[in-house]
Amino acid sequence: MKQFFLIAGLFFLIIISGCKKDNDYIIYHKFENHSWYRYNTLQFEIPVLPSPKGWDIYFFVTHANSYSFDNLDFNMIMTTPSGEERIKEYHFEIKKQGSFTGNCTSDSCTVSIALKKEIYLPPSGVIKISIEPIVPRLEIGGLFGVGIRMHPRG
Repeated sequence: MKQFFLIAGLFFLIIISGCKKDNDYIIYHKFENHSWYRYNTLQFEIPVLPSPKGWDIYFFVTHANSYSFDNLDFNMIMTTPSGEERIKEYHFEIKKQGSFTGNCTSDSCTVSIALKKEIYLPPSGVIKISIEPIVPRLEIGGLFGVGIRMHPRG
């Protein structure tokens, strides 16, 4: 069963990289035990490319069809290349009325939420994003991984 999830995760990464648009930037963090632990803050560093119309930044989750919670609450801290910090708490809906909200296959689902839309960044530097789960459990099971996708507008 463990090999199945590993193959499914690898397949998902191949699909994402194959379908990615020219200037999208995607970073994916795979969970070894298909669990995200309460105090495991993830750090994403993304080099900024020029985009005169700004960027849309998304957080996405790949989870098993056995994921048992309706949502995934997390805190995001975004530090722009100029040093500006933006902090926000998210209530990420994974299920609505008992059904998964994302794109699902027979064994997994992928769902995303916009972190920032139409954000303007300097033409060079690194944007840093920290994501910390804030659910009232020590372990969130059924998660294959999470990622950040930056998409240039226009």
